[in-house]
Amino acid sequence: MTPKEQALAIWRAGVAAVDGDTATRRRLEGAEAPDRILAVGKAAAAMARAAMERFPGVPTLIVTKDGHGADLPAEAELIEAAHPVPDARSLHAGRALRKAVEAMDAGSSLLLLVSGGASSLAEDLVEGYDLDDLAALNRRLLAAGLDITAMNAERRRLSRIKGGGLLSHFRGARARVLAISDVPGDDIGVIGSGIGAAPPAPGFDYDAEIIASNAIARAAAADRARAFGLVVLAEEEALHDDLEALARRWGPRLRTMAPGVIVLGGEPTVQLPEPPGRGGRNQALALALAQEIAGSVGITLLVGGTDGTDGPTEAAGGIVDGTTWGPGAAEALHAADSGTYLFQKDNLLTTGPTGTNVMDLLVALRA
Repeated sequence: MTPKEQALAIWRAGVAAVDGDTATRRRLEGAEAPDRILAVGKAAAAMARAAMERFPGVPTLIVTKDGHGADLPAEAELIEAAHPVPDARSLHAGRALRKAVEAMDAGSSLLLLVSGGASSLAEDLVEGYDLDDLAALNRRLLAAGLDITAMNAERRRLSRIKGGGLLSHFRGARARVLAISDVPGDDIGVIGSGIGAAPPAPGFDYDAEIIASNAIARAAAADRARAFGLVVLAEEEALHDDLEALARRWGPRLRTMAPGVIVLGGEPTVQLPEPPGRGGRNQALALALAQEIAGSVGITLLVGGTDGTDGPTEAAGGIVDGTTWGPGAAEALHAADSGTYLFQKDNLLTTGPTGTNVMDLLVALRA
C-alpha cells in the first residue's frame, strides 16, 4: 500500500469502530421494545436502522441531514433538513419531534437516538424568534470560531427542545437515550445542544448512554496502524483550538516526527471571512498543515470529519503531503477557500455519509 492508502485505511478503521448501526445494535441486545423511536442527527439513519431491525413495527421518526437518509425501511418517517445552517425543514422537524413526544401515553416508553448535527437539523423556537433569527445566529456562531460547547449554549437560548426541552414534554414512564458524541467530554447536555438531556426533576425513568466517541475511534485507528507494523507515536484528543494555532503547534512536531503514525482527534475552530469560499475546518487545517510540512519527504497527513462531511461541502477533509503547498495556497487559506485549492490538487478526502459523527480525526504517517 502507498502511504496515502495506509493513512486512509487507518482513518477508516477509526470511523468503522464508531458506526452508528453497529454501536446501536450492540446496545439494544436483550432490550425490551419501546413504544416509539425517535432519531435525530447526522447518524440518525444508521442508528434508527439498527433499532427498527431490533424492534420491527415500532413507529419511528428520523431527522437527519440531506443525503443521509438512504436505505431505510419503507415504514420509517424521514425528515431531511439543512446543516450547518438550519432551514424551514429544521423547524418542521423540531415541531414533529416535540409533537411525537407530547402524543405518547402515560406508561409508555421512548427510545431517543441522538447524534451530532441535531442543533441545526431540528429546532422549535421560543416565542418571539423566527427562522431568520435562527439562521443568522448559526451563521454568526459558525463565523466566530467558537467551540461547540459555547455555540450550543447560545443555541439553547432560542429553543423549546434543546437543553432538556424535548423531554420536558414527555408524559410517559421511561425514556432511554443512546448518543453518539461529537463534543469534548461526551456530555449529553451538549450533544445536539442537549436535545437528549433530561429536564430538571423528570417525572419518568431516564437513562442516557454514550455509545460511540472520538476516543473509541482514535483507539481503533491506532490499532490499525499497529496492525500495519507501524509505531504509534501519539494518540491524543488534541484538536480543540483555532486551526492556525494548531498548525503552529503541531507543524514542528510533524516535520520532525520519527517513522510511525500520529492519531489526533477533536474539533478545530476557524474564523470565517465574509463571504467565505469553499471548504470546511478539516480542509482548512489540512492546507494549513501542508504549509508546515512543505518540502518534507515521506510525510502524509489526512484530516477528516468522521461524519463524511466538512462544513457545507461534499468532502470530508483533505489528504496532503510535502508537495501540496504551492502557488495560490496562501490566498485560498486566507479566503477560507481551501476546498477549491485542494480540489485542484486532487487532495480532497471524499467518502460520502459514514453513519457516525464523533468530531474529526487526523492521521499523520511518516514512512
